[in-house]
Amino acid sequence: MKKLSILPAFDARRRTLLTASAAGVAASMFGIPAFAQQKFINVLTGGQSGVYYPLGVALGQIYAKAIPGAKTSVQATKASAENLNLLQAGRGEIAFTLADALSDAWKGEKEAGFKEPLGKLRAIAGIYSNYIQIIASKASGIKTLADLKGKRISVGAPRSGTELNARAVLKAAGLTYKDFSKVEYLPFGESVELIKNRQLDVTLQSAGLGVASIRDLATSVEIVVVPVSQDVVAKIGDPAYQATTIPANTYTGQTADVPSIAIRNFLVSHQGVPDDIAYGMTKALFENLDQMVAAHSAAKAIDRASAMGGTSVPFHPGALKYYKEVGLAK
Repeated sequence: MKKLSILPAFDARRRTLLTASAAGVAASMFGIPAFAQQKFINVLTGGQSGVYYPLGVALGQIYAKAIPGAKTSVQATKASAENLNLLQAGRGEIAFTLADALSDAWKGEKEAGFKEPLGKLRAIAGIYSNYIQIIASKASGIKTLADLKGKRISVGAPRSGTELNARAVLKAAGLTYKDFSKVEYLPFGESVELIKNRQLDVTLQSAGLGVASIRDLATSVEIVVVPVSQDVVAKIGDPAYQATTIPANTYTGQTADVPSIAIRNFLVSHQGVPDDIAYGMTKALFENLDQMVAAHSAAKAIDRASAMGGTSVPFHPGALKYYKEVGLAK
């Protein structure tokens, strides 16, 4: 039985290269077909308190069983921007990212953390949507976006997808980081701990509904889910951002629907990944959605029928082969 290993990026890649080299020599000596050689798949995710990580672990387990010869590793990262840069450098085979970060990477937007266009990126599938969730402690007195001024906020890891979302939403609401008394750049879990300890007032988290960090916070202190109106969404001016609603009772104490923003997530690979691997990764994803849902409920929104929409980044030929087989691409 294949085992899923969760390794630091450097060690995983180093071991991958050494083992791949040995496999290549063995194949050369004994005439083993290239297809039979071991295939290394490093899944790039996000922080362990977010949604990308548990879904990435599930994906790694799926690939280890479904793709012949696959050896998988799962890497916790700072999410979107770091993932895309790692893919461009060939240090991963598949990664989670937000749609706006993917667009910025393809264009080479320096302000978003991309020094040049990342032209090696290739899309695998559009998956579920993130909800931009602005969560304040009730004790902070925050009820609206206007109330954020002068407060202490965490906006996610620097240049992560969450932090890029924070910049866009706050700008549309007429706010800048200078309007806060303190701005922290922390992962979800650390942000929540500081709110519990009354060292922060509010956290902005871009994640699937029911993210573990906010559920944890809501069971520890009274929270307020801050509404984001449709006019703020319109002012962002990016079609990647869509008005949505966080349903009532998503979190403890949240008894009413709250207007918010949704932005789609993607699984992305790069052009150096062999077509058969990209095909296998795409096929295995959609044939094992029950395992993804078991890892996190956000995966309930993954729909094969809409997997090819929402990005101008070209799809990997291996993914296209799968979509042609199921009648979604010509």
